[in-house]
Amino acid sequence: MVRLAALVLVCILALTGAARADLQGQYERFLEDTMWPKARSAGVSRATFDRAMGQKRLNTDIPGLVRPGQTTPQRIRQAEFSAPARYFNENNLGAIVSQGRRLASQHASTLAALERRYGVPGRIILAIWGRESAFGRVDIPHDAFQVLGTKAFMSTRPDLFRTELVAALQMVERGNATPAQMKSSWAGALGQPQFLPTSFLEHAVDIDGDGKLNIWTSVPDTLGSIAAYLDHFGWVSGRDWGFEVSVPADISCSFEGPDQGLKIRDWAAMGITRISGRPFPAHEMDLEAYLMMPAGRSGPAFIVTPNFYVLKQYNESDLYALFVGHAGDRIEWGSGRFKAAWGRVDTLYRSEIAAMQRVLEGKGYDVGGADGLPGFKTRRSIGDWQQKNGRQPTCFPSKALIGAIR
Repeated sequence: MVRLAALVLVCILALTGAARADLQGQYERFLEDTMWPKARSAGVSRATFDRAMGQKRLNTDIPGLVRPGQTTPQRIRQAEFSAPARYFNENNLGAIVSQGRRLASQHASTLAALERRYGVPGRIILAIWGRESAFGRVDIPHDAFQVLGTKAFMSTRPDLFRTELVAALQMVERGNATPAQMKSSWAGALGQPQFLPTSFLEHAVDIDGDGKLNIWTSVPDTLGSIAAYLDHFGWVSGRDWGFEVSVPADISCSFEGPDQGLKIRDWAAMGITRISGRPFPAHEMDLEAYLMMPAGRSGPAFIVTPNFYVLKQYNESDLYALFVGHAGDRIEWGSGRFKAAWGRVDTLYRSEIAAMQRVLEGKGYDVGGADGLPGFKTRRSIGDWQQKNGRQPTCFPSKALIGAIR
């Protein structure tokens, strides 16, 4: 019996090894037949291509991969939706604020020059730097070409990563970095500002004047590249990102969203006030802004400006943009935590939220896609459904709500 079990194990290992060898062979053919022609058309030499791709080894440890011809990721798991309050863990946020305040003094002249040039406040640049790479202290150990090559071959978004792989090869061809310097995250993001290669080619700038675009070890180039990125996407100089507010109970949370803007004066006339008790800045009163309630009625509420949505160009998450804006405020003014508390929300799996989103889509609601993440379109769709069904709008998913929306 023991020998039989051992024989079965040997057979399984042999089959697994054969499958891996077959997949590796497919990958090598993909690089030659698909990626090399794309790289050559983009001006990449054969020498650069071979030097960058190295041993052409797949990395099947990368999350979210799919085998060629399939659509389901290899490692399926019940991903728990993380309640918004967890995103603002004070240990992490407080560390970024504390270090950011020290660095604001250390790099004051550079940050002031960048604000004059790009209009982006130093506190925002610092908050992004801190969030992305802990001010350059986070170890980024992965081989960018192995990551991008693998994801170009077998990710859920192959076209995106094929473009990014070609851009990374162009970086080497142009002398921006050597293959050894091209370390990335699991997602292929590079350097201290965590730019994808296309973002590097479009937005990296030389601020320290050494003739190089260096987002790996140059702090001025890192800060300048973040500022240039935000400027490109429309940062409005002189406007804030937003204000924490109190929203009266008779104002529906379904008014949320960047397509339902009003002048701040009009929001104030509806009874929305700054939770700090201070008035809205006079220069903001006749400018458009938007209601944003990331946890519906279960957390803080905000009136945000177009600059909030510029921050979302860096990362599409509402919570990311809110984190950056809030951290930046605390870096510059020493302000404390949000005044309103994050309410307790049910523990849910993303698959449960996605199922609810599909039901709402079937009822004609625009939820922004059934991705298991309650963005503003999902939140306000929930509020609309609740209102139409005689419920008090909360604009946030719960177990009871998911059971009711069928």
